[in-house]
Amino acid sequence: MIQLGFVAIGRNEGERLKRCLRSVCGLTPRVVYVDSGSTDGSVEFAKSLDVEVLPLDTSTTFTMARARNAGWRLLIHKWPEVHFIHFIDGDCELIDGWVPSAREFLDSQPEVAAVCGRRRERYPEASVYNRLCEAEWNTPPGLAKACGGDSLIRRTAIEAVGGYNEALIAGEEPEMCLRLRQAGWKIWRLNTDMTLHDANILRWGQWWRRCLRGGYGAADVAARTAADPACGGEILFGSQVTSARQWVGGGAALLVAALVLVLAGLWWAGLLLVLALAGALALQAARIAKGALKRCGGWQAAAEYGAFTVLAKLPQFLGVWKYEQDARTRRSARMIEYKT
Repeated sequence: MIQLGFVAIGRNEGERLKRCLRSVCGLTPRVVYVDSGSTDGSVEFAKSLDVEVLPLDTSTTFTMARARNAGWRLLIHKWPEVHFIHFIDGDCELIDGWVPSAREFLDSQPEVAAVCGRRRERYPEASVYNRLCEAEWNTPPGLAKACGGDSLIRRTAIEAVGGYNEALIAGEEPEMCLRLRQAGWKIWRLNTDMTLHDANILRWGQWWRRCLRGGYGAADVAARTAADPACGGEILFGSQVTSARQWVGGGAALLVAALVLVLAGLWWAGLLLVLALAGALALQAARIAKGALKRCGGWQAAAEYGAFTVLAKLPQFLGVWKYEQDARTRRSARMIEYKT
């Protein structure tokens, strides 16, 4: 399509990347694939499709923001006529019909910088963790604060704000979208299927590391937006960071108090404190489940979503703590992988 180019990013995505690139190569020859140190033949496969391939320098920390920036800059250098840049993650496959809808919307709404649609999970039945992703992607259509890794963005808008913040290991899309909104642009989510995502999260450890990465990224973005006057006082992920601290900190304090009471011979009082904590956690999970009923499509999925949202507070808190340790010692953030 004229004036449209794609930037795909990936690292050892295997068959997922093959589906991804095949789904976009039929729409335009203007495709850049940015590879972050894959060892599974991803680079060779992309080249076999005549895709422009950019392997990142392995001596510098990989981040998705870094890959996307390198991708869109190469795209407009090679094809200066590109005015719309579609980003897609290497574990996603474009759904037929999405691009024309997105292009038509941007053409009719010049104040909109970026548009995204419904990202769906390819195998939600494979694990509870995949079902959690399916619910996570189901955000309300209309005016939005941010888009995800898959989105169609105006070249003029992304150039105006300088692209993504490459220092972030997570949360780079909401952070850039905040800068776009502060510059007067709008972000929109269409009620149209956009991509199929293959999370492939099948083990507890993968889910745990994903949540830990989310906590680290949330703390990083919150600290940066709080310190940046250009953000207009909007602190991204501030409430999530505070919630993780309060639940884990409060829970730990209650457990310590319960242990002290048991050691003092007041076992019944210690037991009451433990039961109170369990009850508070259960009520919080039920409240979240009730609020997520529509997006989850049923009570069973909503109950899973509520329970795991509460459980996620612990790894998120550990991610926040890790960020604070790195910030205090001025240690650079390192990519936290969960698919390996």
